[in-house]
Amino acid sequence: MMFGAGERELTPEQGEQMISRFAQDECSVLFVAEKENELIGYLIAIGGGAPRKRHCAYLVVGIAEAHRGTGVGTLLFEALEEWAPRAGIHRLELTVITHNKAGIALYEKMGFMIEGTKHHSLKIDGCYIDEYYMYKLI
Repeated sequence: MMFGAGERELTPEQGEQMISRFAQDECSVLFVAEKENELIGYLIAIGGGAPRKRHCAYLVVGIAEAHRGTGVGTLLFEALEEWAPRAGIHRLELTVITHNKAGIALYEKMGFMIEGTKHHSLKIDGCYIDEYYMYKLI
C-alpha cells in the first residue's frame, strides 16, 4: 500500500468526490465488501485515460486483516472480472510488495502473473522494499 496507517485521511466529502469520479468513468469502478455494515474489503480499478491505455486498469485492493483468507478477495476479483469486459478492459495490472505472500497467492489464484520486479520501489520504516508488477489479460 502506498500509504501507511494514518498517512491518508479523507474527509467524507473527499470520499464522496472520489466515488463520484469512479461512477462517471466507464473504465473505472469501485467494489466493496461489507459484513454487518462494516467495510471489510475493497477493490478499485482505475482505467487508463489516454486512448492507448483505455484497455488497461490499475488495481488497488484492500482486505481487512481479520477477513483475509475468508474468500472476500476472491469475490471482489470475480465481480471485477464480470465488469471488465463490459467496460472494454483487456488488461488488469497491480503492484504488490514482494513479501506479501498472502496477496501474491490470491493474485496468482485469480490468474495474475508476475511481469517484473520494481526494486527499492517503496521505503517503509526506513527500509527499501521491492514490489512485483503483476498482470492478467482478460
